[in-house]
Amino acid sequence: MALDVAVQMDHVSSISIKGDSTFAICLEAQKRGHRLFHYTPDRLSLRDGKVTVRGETMELREEQGNHFTLGPTEKRDLGETDVVLLRQDPPFDMAYITSTHILERVQPKTLVVNDPAEVRNAPEKIFVTDFPDLMPETLITKDPAEVAEFRKEFGEIVMKPLYGNGGAGVFHITREDRNITSFMETFALLFREPFIVQRYLKDVRKGDKRIILVDGKVAGAINRVPAETDARSNMHVGGIATATELTDREREICERIGPALKERNLLFVGIDVIGGLLTEINVTSPTGIREVARFGGNDIAAMIWDAIEARL
Repeated sequence: MALDVAVQMDHVSSISIKGDSTFAICLEAQKRGHRLFHYTPDRLSLRDGKVTVRGETMELREEQGNHFTLGPTEKRDLGETDVVLLRQDPPFDMAYITSTHILERVQPKTLVVNDPAEVRNAPEKIFVTDFPDLMPETLITKDPAEVAEFRKEFGEIVMKPLYGNGGAGVFHITREDRNITSFMETFALLFREPFIVQRYLKDVRKGDKRIILVDGKVAGAINRVPAETDARSNMHVGGIATATELTDREREICERIGPALKERNLLFVGIDVIGGLLTEINVTSPTGIREVARFGGNDIAAMIWDAIEARL
C-alpha cells in the first residue's frame, strides 16, 4: 500500500546527498511508491487540537544540485498523514522541543519516527548516562570548580556543549592547557545550560565508531577517523569514514541498549563508541546510512522502511 509520508527536515535544497541519511530514507520511500511531502519545522501549526503544515510534494533523484523537485505550496493536516519522519538536525533547543510537543498531538493515528516524546526525553548526551558502566567518566555541570577537579583527576579532558551537534564547540584540553578558564567563561556566555566534560579517550585517534541500530538491532557501522590536525571525528569537520567490523565489546553495548531503544519507540538510532566506550546515543537525526552502504554494508534505509511498514 502506498503511504503518505510527511518529512520534517531542514530544507531539501540545503542537503548534500552524498552523505545525507534523510535523503537515503526518502529515496527508499519513493522507490516503494510512497508519496513524499516536504516541510520545515517552522511551518508547523497547532490550532484547536489539529496539527497542520504548509509544505510541498517532493520528488527526489541522485543528482547533486538537481536532486529534488517540489510542487506548489499547500496546507495539510498531519493527522491525515500515515507517517511523519522527524528528521531536522539539532541544535536541540526550545524550537526543537516545541516541535516534539506539537507532533505528539497526531499520535497514535499518525506514526511519527522517531517517537517525538521519546526524542524529547532522551537528549543524546544525557540519555547515554542511563548506562554509566558503558561510558567513559563523564561530568555534566556548569561549576568551574567541578571541572577543575575533574581535569586534575584525569589530566586530559574533552569539553562540549550539552545540546550541540556535528562536533561544533568540542575542545580537547590537556593537563597543562591554560585556556580552560577562558573556555568555561565562553561556554557560560554562549549557553544557559550546563556543559559536558569527559575523560579524553586516546583511542579516538584510531576512530570513533558510528553504529546504527534499527528497532533496537544492529544494522551497520562505520569508523570515523579524525584528521591529523583535529580532535573531532565528525564527518562534518573532516573526519574520514572507513569500513569496520564490530568487536565483541561493541556487540555487548548494542545488546545492552537495544531493549531500551525498542521500549522507547526509537526506531532509528546512531550510537558513538570510542575504544569500547559509549559516548553518545543519537536519536534526533542520526547519520551514517550512505557511508555504510558505500562500504558494502546493509541497505539501512530499506531496513528502516521494513520496520515502519511492519508497525502499520
